Amino acid sequence: MSRFVRAGRRTVEVSNPDKVLFPEVGLTKGDLVDHYLEVADAALPHLRGRPLNLERYPDGVGTEGFLQQSAGRHFPPWVRRARVRKKGGTVDHVVAGDAATLVYLAGQAAVTLHAWTSRVDRLDRPDRLIFDLDPTVEDFTAVRESAQALGELLRELGLEPFALLTGSRGVHVVAPIQRRHGFDAVRDLARDVAGVMSDRDPGRLTTEARKAKRGDRILIDVMRNAYAHTAVAPYAVRARPEAPVAIPIPWSELSDPDLGPRRYRVGDLGPRGRPEGDPWRDLSRRARSLGEARRRLDVLRAEEPVR
Repeated sequence: MSRFVRAGRRTVEVSNPDKVLFPEVGLTKGDLVDHYLEVADAALPHLRGRPLNLERYPDGVGTEGFLQQSAGRHFPPWVRRARVRKKGGTVDHVVAGDAATLVYLAGQAAVTLHAWTSRVDRLDRPDRLIFDLDPTVEDFTAVRESAQALGELLRELGLEPFALLTGSRGVHVVAPIQRRHGFDAVRDLARDVAGVMSDRDPGRLTTEARKAKRGDRILIDVMRNAYAHTAVAPYAVRARPEAPVAIPIPWSELSDPDLGPRRYRVGDLGPRGRPEGDPWRDLSRRARSLGEARRRLDVLRAEEPVR
């Protein structure tokens, strides 16, 4: 049995819409399709022009899924592709350009979308600086407070921080930047910012990637700031039993002691799933200079040496 879903100018066929993908909460493939159709107008401004990786679970969450980089040969021709160089060749990524593409991908059991930090017209020039605050133990109060402190530092550098609940355990702190620098410069700045943060609060924060050396500290992960690396897309569903959603939140919401990383779930977004409720709707217009941020950080590090 199939269902035909109208999405913009297209009608998309979704096979097996009643197939349960989230057995713990009874959410079906049709529910996943409805979610991506509902959030399309809010999500697409953050996705257009960006190559995607697809985290697919054809047999449902809780079974073994897989990460798909290249567009499937059976994908319809109207699904936009971008040919991207990789070591030893190229890969044809899906690029989300419209609601129909999001619906089609959901119909392929692409539960979670992961997006590049650059766009296809200038793949070598990222426009987002991303810090993933990844806790070793479940302590979201520490994550919230660390995200707020990181935001204060970014403002010192002339950057504007935005917050995303990842729908997993942590928070992404994102700063929009002008597309003037390559990935090496962006990653170097992110690494140095993380170093300042971990030196300011060494008992809580670390840049140590090896879990055995982190203890109970929160990792400030900056590896998404590299060519071909991705971050979970805003409004993407996470492959966890309760079907949480990675969702932008107002910066002020980080002060809420009741906030949790999986507060928002499929089916209960309300105004948060519409453009007027999107706290990131002005994100692109807040892009700032990476060069100025580097200059300010170098001054700060000279006054406040880091390891």
